[in-house]
Amino acid sequence: MFKNTANLPKLQIFLANPRGFCAGVERAVEIVERTILKYGAPVYVRHEIVHNKYVVEGLRAKGAIFVEEISEIPENAVTIFSAHGVSEKVENKSKDKNLKIIDATCPLVKKVHLQAQKFEKEGDKVILIGHKNHPEIEGTSGRVKQEVFIVENISDIDNIPYEEGSEISYVTQTTLSVDDTKNIINKLKSKFPNIKGPELNNICYATQNRQDAVKKLAIIADTVFVIGAKNSSNSNRLKDIAENFGAKSYLLNGEDDEIFDLLINTKILGITASASAPEILIENLINKIKIIRDIEITNLKGIEENIKFKIPKEL
Repeated sequence: MFKNTANLPKLQIFLANPRGFCAGVERAVEIVERTILKYGAPVYVRHEIVHNKYVVEGLRAKGAIFVEEISEIPENAVTIFSAHGVSEKVENKSKDKNLKIIDATCPLVKKVHLQAQKFEKEGDKVILIGHKNHPEIEGTSGRVKQEVFIVENISDIDNIPYEEGSEISYVTQTTLSVDDTKNIINKLKSKFPNIKGPELNNICYATQNRQDAVKKLAIIADTVFVIGAKNSSNSNRLKDIAENFGAKSYLLNGEDDEIFDLLINTKILGITASASAPEILIENLINKIKIIRDIEITNLKGIEENIKFKIPKEL
């Protein structure tokens, strides 16, 4: 039974644009689906293909088996590397087990791997800006032979053990907050004037576009719902940005979350979705809101994304 909502005013809903799936996620999901069609189930996927329960469960129902370690995969099995990328060590273990590998690593993550390797070849010490234990960071750090120094926040820069005159470079995780990363890069340049790096080019276009869109949303709305996952870096950044711009912000999995109490004092609701969350989750959430409130929906204007990444040639 639903709570009494008769006295609540009409809810204005603004939808961020762009929102939801990016080209790298679309490619990764399509790779799993095509691999199952071509080779038959089961197909093994090393780590969640993307950080979204709805997507993972949908692919599991089609025949994907998700594992964290290569040791969990039987020899000669068809295996997919997730969009986050893997280390060279993981790749070598896969070869030792004669696995048939389909690589769904996002091309923008691959670009970061190549940059880190290029800097190492030039003799630089490599700093990696990102979140420790995130699979993308584990993959990138495992693509160079040296031990990289990971900077998670601006205070970590004080603990970097390199001499000021050292040859140093940095690369960044692709799903960070653009504003936070800019501040970190500025402090790195202040401490190491000769440091080399890609400005903010490593942060993917989709991450940046969704962050810009949620800023517009947070200025208009008093409450912002971010559809995503707790273990998704880009989902958490969207929530943080909305809060920083003055809105109450909540990270939701989708329509199964309890939302009534979150909407009691809300007149204007903003909704967005992280790059790993499909549009169906927003549609389902709106249908749930319609049951408890009269609503009026406005789609905000935003950048149109028309990038599409190629599928691996074996598929």
